[in-house]
Amino acid sequence: MLIGEVRVMAKTLGVKTARLKKIEIIKAIQRAEGNFPCFGTSDGFCDQMYCCFRQDCLEKKY
Repeated sequence: MLIGEVRVMAKTLGVKTARLKKIEIIKAIQRAEGNFPCFGTSDGFCDQMYCCFRQDCLEKKY
């Protein structure tokens, strides 16, 4: 997911994104949605099948 898409999603949830890195914004979105802020901690495995960040999280190392 591109940073612009992440920022739009954050804005709809009322999450402030100024001066935050992509990973920080995504974790803030996860918290705002009531989910565990686990982005970037998967180590190759993720049981959150319906997370909209799942593919991005599993593909990259943070």
